[in-house]
Amino acid sequence: MQTIRAVGREAASKKYDLLSAMMAHALAGDQHRQRLVLRLMALITARYNWQHDELTIGQREIARLWCVDARTVKRDMAKLRDLGWVEVKRQGARGRVSVLGLNLERIMLDTRREWANIGEDFVSRVGGPANEPVSQVIPFPRSVVPATKGVWGEACRRLADEDQGLCDSWFRALVDGGIEQGCLTLIAPSRFHANYVRTHLMGRLLIAVRRSDVAVEHVRIEIA
Repeated sequence: MQTIRAVGREAASKKYDLLSAMMAHALAGDQHRQRLVLRLMALITARYNWQHDELTIGQREIARLWCVDARTVKRDMAKLRDLGWVEVKRQGARGRVSVLGLNLERIMLDTRREWANIGEDFVSRVGGPANEPVSQVIPFPRSVVPATKGVWGEACRRLADEDQGLCDSWFRALVDGGIEQGCLTLIAPSRFHANYVRTHLMGRLLIAVRRSDVAVEHVRIEIA
């Protein structure tokens, strides 16, 4: 999958690729998803700073742009954060608005199923085999551990849908340690495995878990 960059060669065309993927995803969804994605696209085209990956805009400005009230802004921005598409980079304080950023990789992952609706050339350009990133760390051979039931089982199925190889190598070996006070504990087979997941895959893992159960706010990786 291609990396969306703000500068450099073909930067402009890659930005259009992102917006095209979002458009196709929205059109394939229901009216609620269409409206949510359209509103984010409006923020991106009107206010997103590609150079610094920053979206700095107050709720009143968003409400005016979207032609809605403040309550709707709060609800929809919360949905976008839960999806992992929008992230808080710096929390607002003393009258200053929060600085937000876009998780471009997450957006492209979530829209991948609809790329074919744009055309085979688009799929080849943004997500063909030649564009797939190669991991710099080769996982040790291990038997694949079946996913358990419950929240972690559902999260594993989501992660497998996104990237079967990545899931088999890194996620399925994590054992469900239970949920307590909104925190899911996962047991890794080794310190190396735990550190790699914490360093490189924690964001993707947490989003999958929260989509399986919004009551889970944190994930902790421990060692067997």
